[in-house]
Amino acid sequence: MEFQPVGLTGAGFTTGRKPLLAGNWKMNLERKSALGLAAAVRERLGERDDCEVALFPPYVYLDEVARLLAGSRVKVGAQNCCDEASGAFTGEIAASMLVDVGCDWVILGHSERRHLYGEGDALVGAKTKAALAAGLAPIVCVGETLAQREAKSTEQVISAQLVAGLAGVERRSMERIVIAYEPVWAIGTGKTASPEQAGEVHAYLRGVLAGLYDREVAARTRILYGGSVKPDNIQALMAVKDVDGCLVGGASLKAETFLPLLEYR
Repeated sequence: MEFQPVGLTGAGFTTGRKPLLAGNWKMNLERKSALGLAAAVRERLGERDDCEVALFPPYVYLDEVARLLAGSRVKVGAQNCCDEASGAFTGEIAASMLVDVGCDWVILGHSERRHLYGEGDALVGAKTKAALAAGLAPIVCVGETLAQREAKSTEQVISAQLVAGLAGVERRSMERIVIAYEPVWAIGTGKTASPEQAGEVHAYLRGVLAGLYDREVAARTRILYGGSVKPDNIQALMAVKDVDGCLVGGASLKAETFLPLLEYR
């Protein structure tokens, strides 16, 4: 798909983008600690509606965490899903199965799936369509490696990932999609993109969305930052105009580091 990123300066749209804080637990925690953490997040968030919070436990804890959080403002999502609806795909989990156990969200194209398990751009796009068809809201991840950033190919890399990840996604479905920018060089390394770096990339991604769809879609689509988000840097990141929330890894594993993120304001 050919497109031209569109500058949005002075676009004049009221975005109404509600911040989203997503805790990606990856392959961590045990049942007791998972349920305890989920309960603590539920209690802290209470009835607040100024932001959205979603937790992404390992598959084996999804059902129990979803039951614990049922009726609360904390949503539950999975860390991945299969691009196929059903069939002989040993070890895979269909998007419809995630819905069946209470999931609202799913993370797709995370850098660890791309770089550790070889998931390509086209596969991420297929998973996005499968998730939408099942009723899930996908968080589609994009991000460059340190080598790619140093080669000044960040925009080329992330635009290719985004275009492929949204291939075939109709305009009306974009209301359910969130984009996450997660620079690979900042995930689990302790390094964080500066607010200026994050802002530049988020603004560029919004321009790509405008080129793919239109300015209205670009203005209303939430774009999260992910990469060593902690209580001591979230306020600066969230102050950036185009950052609409965070995809949190290590800091989401303990109440003492995740709960303060909810108070970033």
